[in-house]
Amino acid sequence: MPFPIILSAPSGGGKTTIAHALLRQRSDLGYSISCTTRPARPNEVDGKDYFFLTADEFDGRQAAGEFAEWAHVHGRRYGTLRGEVDRLLASGRHVLMDIDVQGAAQFAASFPESVLIFLVPPSAEVLRQRLSGRMTESAEALRCRLQTSRDELRAVSAYQYVVVNDRLDEAVRQVSAIIDAEALRRVRQPDISSRVDALVAELDRILVEV
Repeated sequence: MPFPIILSAPSGGGKTTIAHALLRQRSDLGYSISCTTRPARPNEVDGKDYFFLTADEFDGRQAAGEFAEWAHVHGRRYGTLRGEVDRLLASGRHVLMDIDVQGAAQFAASFPESVLIFLVPPSAEVLRQRLSGRMTESAEALRCRLQTSRDELRAVSAYQYVVVNDRLDEAVRQVSAIIDAEALRRVRQPDISSRVDALVAELDRILVEV
């Protein structure tokens, strides 16, 4: 039974990088493309990285109840479309998303079967270096992101799993292992009860014969 997987992290925590690595490795995952009102960065493509919407377009979709979650982040709005999630689940694939902590709480309320994974940077200095390395924002914007990161780290207790993103390959391996383990949970295997009942019935017949 497919389920949503939410990756959250402070800005610069590596959630998008890990999500893309998992999508390359696993055919059972689909990526839910989020909507945003921020401008596209030079390497980003509309409909692939995000659905880039105007403020009016975002307002219209929000008023129509199309978002499973949405949030204000760094002066912009981000949201996940219910239809996008439902489409991927109907295809038999788990839905992988990288969502900030505000949106993750909303989404989990809409989709209680979700698996929530928080990615923690190995140190504050590494986080600062990752954000500085983007070279896409002003010093004031960097300060804002670092302040937000500090606040977001306090939300870790709301997540079922925590992975320290020190080495990318190891972090990807750990998140993949979490997905595998969650897929084997009894509640995610709707036919397991009938299979066990069949085994018990078969053993009953064998016991009569021995």
